[in-house]
Amino acid sequence: MKPQNYLLAIDQGTTGSRAILYARTGAVKAQAYQEFRQYYSKSGWVEHDPDEIIHSVRQVIERALSQARISPRAIHAIGITNQRETVVLWDRKTGRSVRRAIVWQDRRSSDLCSELKKRGHEPWVRNKTGLLIDPYFSATKLTWLFQNDPTLKKGARRGSLRFGTIDSWLLHCLTGGVVHATDMTNASRTLLFNVRNCDWDDGLAHLFQVPVSVLPNVLPSGSSFGVTKGFRPLPDGIPICSVIGDQQAALFGQSCYAPGSGKNTYGTGCFLLVNLGKRFKLSKYGFVTTIACDQSGKPVYAMEASIFIAGAAIQWLRDGLRFVKKASETEVIARRQASHASDLVVIPAFTGLGAPYWRPDVRGAMFGITRDTSREMIIKATVESIAFQVGEVFGLIRTECGVRSRSLKVDGGASRNRYLMQFQADLLGVPVLCSSASEVTAWGTAKLAGTVSRFWSSPSRVEDRIRYVRYVPRCSRQKRKALVTRWRNAIHQLIH
Repeated sequence: MKPQNYLLAIDQGTTGSRAILYARTGAVKAQAYQEFRQYYSKSGWVEHDPDEIIHSVRQVIERALSQARISPRAIHAIGITNQRETVVLWDRKTGRSVRRAIVWQDRRSSDLCSELKKRGHEPWVRNKTGLLIDPYFSATKLTWLFQNDPTLKKGARRGSLRFGTIDSWLLHCLTGGVVHATDMTNASRTLLFNVRNCDWDDGLAHLFQVPVSVLPNVLPSGSSFGVTKGFRPLPDGIPICSVIGDQQAALFGQSCYAPGSGKNTYGTGCFLLVNLGKRFKLSKYGFVTTIACDQSGKPVYAMEASIFIAGAAIQWLRDGLRFVKKASETEVIARRQASHASDLVVIPAFTGLGAPYWRPDVRGAMFGITRDTSREMIIKATVESIAFQVGEVFGLIRTECGVRSRSLKVDGGASRNRYLMQFQADLLGVPVLCSSASEVTAWGTAKLAGTVSRFWSSPSRVEDRIRYVRYVPRCSRQKRKALVTRWRNAIHQLIH
């Protein structure tokens, strides 16, 4: 029998799926990525086809194995990380999805959320879940579905439907329909999970009109979730040893195990997380309290600032406005424009504003447009908008968590943009430590799967795999203050 010398990380994101094979040294043996279609059938609606997601996962696994030139039987264990909050429903008997998935960015349940807030439910919900009542989270998406589709409502009540976030859907497909489960990090993003006792809550399920029978089993992030069955190109019997939401996976991948340690991930959105340890704490500034995991995969608390649009703004420049052919061009253009003074501010609130405002009704805007405003200026201002949003929550979350961070660890696709990272350091006034491994999310779930499956005799052997590029602040305090004031004035105009 051939030695099982590799871990497979499945990183199922908002715009694409990735498979990475890791060797025992922690080095990447091979990886593959594939985008899939986004459906925008109405303003504020964002959907995915669950079957297209599974097809993309199959494809990237096949390509990674082919690239590595290894047998799938050489895989020791699998780790899954995923976009959170996105809602999938499938038929319990056939195992097939019954409709498109409603993505975390989708805002169709905004009116429902407003009504629940008016009725005074938010403090009670927040005390149990650590979350705000917002379309971002899963429960109101389910409520909307059941209110607008009697067939789905009837199916849920009689127990013929199953609900899950994307991790649950992947587990269902990977295990041939045997497993209906999720982990605590994903469950904590649904508005149905009581994070104080780490279980589904009957009162929350009643409020959001979600039958408990549709909910998956909940396990710690580092657990035995089942084994593969009937999922080409993988053989049966490969253990799935970690499931963890993408942002918590990045926190784990950055080795932020100690209370007070944190990171920021620049993906489709931006997500700044700080480990709280065993201490549950509610935010005064609109941040959410969520579940992360400790070094062994057991639950701890974290505070999170969620910014809905980051890398998606760069995609908008590329695919929507067609200002660039490749995302990497934005760095070159922004750098060329750096010496050109401009008061242009872009606020990419395409799906509303997240932390610290939580305004699902707000949409994107530009301020300071003149006859001289050019394509290049819009590109530069859009890149800078990502840093401005992070800068706005960085100081607040440090105050909230009682930590004095002397730097910020970062990762994610947009962290490869050197102009953005330098501008971020200038805005924060502290060094930005950019991970040499851009796919820290995948590394996090692989590291956890390797720990649980005892792939490594000691996980500490691979803890120092990540190196950092250091960006040091260069601008004066006066200029930093002027930049922040310009951004805040634009936000004030938008929300008032």
